[in-house]
Amino acid sequence: MKLLKLRAARLHKDELCAVDSISRSAYGKSLTDIRWGKNKESLPLEQTVEVVVYTLDSHMPVYYRTFPGNMQDSRSLETILTDLHHAGFADVILVTDRGYEKIRNLETYILKNQAMIMCTKVQQNQVMEKILSYGDFSTRPDGMAIDQNAKIYYQQFAIDYPVESTGTSVKQSEKLRLNLYFDSVRRSEELVQLDIDITEQHKKLQLLLLEQEPLEDDQSLKRHFRYFKLQYDSGERILKSFELNVKKVEKARRTSGFFSIMTHKLDMDAMQTYQTYKLRDEQEKAFQQMKTQMVADRQRTWSEEGKTGRLFILFVSMILGAAVRHTWKTTELYELFSSSLDVLDEMRSIRCIEHTGRAKFITPFVGKQLDICEAFGFEVPNGCAPDYVSRKKHPKKRGRPRKRVTEMDL
Repeated sequence: MKLLKLRAARLHKDELCAVDSISRSAYGKSLTDIRWGKNKESLPLEQTVEVVVYTLDSHMPVYYRTFPGNMQDSRSLETILTDLHHAGFADVILVTDRGYEKIRNLETYILKNQAMIMCTKVQQNQVMEKILSYGDFSTRPDGMAIDQNAKIYYQQFAIDYPVESTGTSVKQSEKLRLNLYFDSVRRSEELVQLDIDITEQHKKLQLLLLEQEPLEDDQSLKRHFRYFKLQYDSGERILKSFELNVKKVEKARRTSGFFSIMTHKLDMDAMQTYQTYKLRDEQEKAFQQMKTQMVADRQRTWSEEGKTGRLFILFVSMILGAAVRHTWKTTELYELFSSSLDVLDEMRSIRCIEHTGRAKFITPFVGKQLDICEAFGFEVPNGCAPDYVSRKKHPKKRGRPRKRVTEMDL
């Protein structure tokens, strides 16, 4: 908590902070938080969920916490908000993706008077109501404006959302806005993919009906055949019949091309919100660096003390990685290297060599390594720079040195 308070003291008012999580598989079997959960890498290992909060200005990590591997992001938000409040993260703007979008969390934002930017699912009732109000359209929904640079349509709606507080009091939302966007290119791609999914699912169901093989569990059936209604024997799990879920398909067609972002306590129009939310893509790059350059894709710990210590070291490493990335983007290194990882790779060949009973020595600094040292304000170690000053000792001339002539002598 002392570390988090120090991180909070470095933030300015209305700092944009992105909240995101990543799953990490664990080899240890005795860790408290390891659970079977959704793993993007499809590894047969239990996992934990690691949450990191980043600033979107300097991309500096300011908070971290671990959760059980089967906990959804939406269920962890209240704990994160409480931690941030106790650590002194006041007057920050939290930016979250759709994984944290729940009515419970929206009401928590309002009750805690927290400024936020939250990507919401188009299936949500408030969003779906706005989409249905457009009716049928060919090119774009009526009432939406277009952004010439982003080439998307947008519209902003003010929402009144009162929430019951303690006792009989009611907390009113402050500047709660729903920003709705429509991408015509994305709509065409999603409609084509929808037809492909329906066709593939129909073929698989016909094969299962013909072969009469036992079906998967109910959860897998919903995931693999979500556009069909299945009739099957619950005991033997043999498919009897199936039909297209017309209502679900129609809903998918209606929402294709739309996406939405909700804001609270902010004076932003729809496109300002859109551009701000896009900044959180940098956080995905930080997670990628954590799993590659920092070799933290797996948890190689078997005790709680080891896990806690390595998490602390990993957090500090991500701070240093963010500092490297910030220096790369704000100096001439941005023109010399395509990414901050290339900066690290350029310095990776330098070695400090130590032989038993001998003095240590460092391999030479050459080429772009000198530019990197200059950008970071590092001094090249003595004897490692390419410029060499001769240390030859010239012999002294015999006799007394010639007396220097002064103006008085003239």
